[in-house]
Amino acid sequence: MTTVQVAPPRRLRSERTRRAARSATLLVGLAILGFWVLCAVFGSRIAPIDPYADNLLATLEPPSWVHWFGTDQLGRDVFTRAIVGASDILTVAPLATLLGTLLGTALGLFVGYYRGAVDDLVSRIIEALQALPLVIVALVALAAVGTSNLAVVMVIGFVFTPLIARTVRSAVLIESSLDYVAAARLRGDGALDIMFVEILPNVLPLIVVEATVRFGYAIFFVASLSFLGFGIQPPS
Repeated sequence: MTTVQVAPPRRLRSERTRRAARSATLLVGLAILGFWVLCAVFGSRIAPIDPYADNLLATLEPPSWVHWFGTDQLGRDVFTRAIVGASDILTVAPLATLLGTLLGTALGLFVGYYRGAVDDLVSRIIEALQALPLVIVALVALAAVGTSNLAVVMVIGFVFTPLIARTVRSAVLIESSLDYVAAARLRGDGALDIMFVEILPNVLPLIVVEATVRFGYAIFFVASLSFLGFGIQPPS
């Protein structure tokens, strides 16, 4: 009878690290992300030109050695404004993603665990919200509550909540039918303990992936709202 040799966890982690280090896609992605994080932290210090300085004699210029991304309608350097603007967008987008992930996870756990009438009611509400264009929903909400950074975070977070909740609900429906959940019920564990202690750790990898995807969408969402005049406000 042959025995199967199982590699120790430390060796597996080392192998994954070596594979990641050889991935050109990962390294390029990390370099791009690191650049924008540095811009968000030190943007005003490394900006080559004053991002708020108008120059009406150099409006709408094409890219050049002086203005790498050209200038806008007021003659301001677009590259400098992109660097300094990273601070706002890399503050609003992560907070909005975090809010949507927390609310969506809690809602997904709740409806996926209880099922029945609760699941049907909440699912219909989620489907009704998803039938509407998300940008239109966000524009209406921001028109009602204002266009501060806090309002943008809250609106995008609430818009993402049903999307994340639906993904988490699907995973919870599968997990709640497994034996370890039945064993927890037999032990007399409460619903909250089963949802957040037993089920949540098993669906956490899916939540992390979903949050990562939503973070990318949040950046585009903030940029779209700002372009329409409802996101991060001028002169930012």
